[in-house]
Amino acid sequence: MKKFKNDKDLFFDYRDVKTLQRYIDVYGRIEPISKTGLSAKQQRQLACAVKRARHLAFLPFVSNS
Repeated sequence: MKKFKNDKDLFFDYRDVKTLQRYIDVYGRIEPISKTGLSAKQQRQLACAVKRARHLAFLPFVSNS
């Protein structure tokens, strides 16, 4: 997974499903900071974007397995 060290311009858009899917595991859970390599602020932005995408049905809440 790509590490975003010291990248202050990183922005997660809830409509960008391909980017968000990189941070979701096979069970539909958001990956932890230890795996994503994001800062705490970026991880919060990621979680907010994923939750918005789920609410608007861009992403599933759980996997189909």
